[in-house]
Amino acid sequence: MADLNPHNVAQRIDTVLDILVAGDYHSAIHNLEILKAELLEQSNRERPDEQGAPKSPWEI
Repeated sequence: MADLNPHNVAQRIDTVLDILVAGDYHSAIHNLEILKAELLEQSNRERPDEQGAPKSPWEI
């Protein structure tokens, strides 16, 4: 996976918003899940010591 920069993330969010406007909620959710996984993977590569941090109550 290539490194994500804020501009690319913003473009991908715009794409998800376009999908939502078109009414394809399943695809929009799927695309958000992919983006989330990629962001978490990149974050874990940059800060491997925080991988085992406990979740906050509202994240469970």
